[in-house]
This record gives sequence, structure tokens and C-alpha cells, in this order.
Amino acid sequence: MSGHNHPAMAVLIIFILGTLNFALHKAVLESRHPLLGEVPWFVHMLGGRISLVAEFLVLLGALLLAANGYPAWGWAYFAYSVVNAFSAWLILTRRI
Repeated sequence: MSGHNHPAMAVLIIFILGTLNFALHKAVLESRHPLLGEVPWFVHMLGGRISLVAEFLVLLGALLLAANGYPAWGWAYFAYSVVNAFSAWLILTRRI
């Protein structure tokens, strides 16, 4: 995510973060945390997989934008990943 000269590096980092985001997302879905019962009905469609589709679309958008010369989206996806990881940690450790 170092600039316009290295979109491949931004894409690689976003891809790695995306893999981690998917793993955390799946762990949260499988945690059976009571908070999951409070999400809107459409999130439960297909056993929660609809939220994985949304996760994929965010990842795809970040990858396409970074690959096409918009490295700031790499930083935005990094920030998104940090928030995601913190939220997953709160849920998986039952701190909320």
C-alpha cells in the first residue's frame, strides 16, 4: 500500500487481509453468540452466508480499486480489517 508504483503489493496485502477477514467472519458466524440473533432477518439468509457475500464484495472492490491505481483503498481496507478484527475479538472472547 505504498503508492502508485506498487499496486501489486497493495493487492497482495489486501488479499492477505481479506483471507483473515473471511476466517474471522466464519469464526464469528460459528460462535453462536447471542448477538447474532439480533441482526436483521436478511443476514440469516442461506445460513449467514449472505454476510459472507457482502464481505467478498468489499474485498473485491478494494482489490479492484487498488489494482487500478487507487492505493488509498488499500489503507481503507486495512482500517476496515482492524475494526473487523477488534469486533471479532470482542465477540469471540464474549466481552460483549
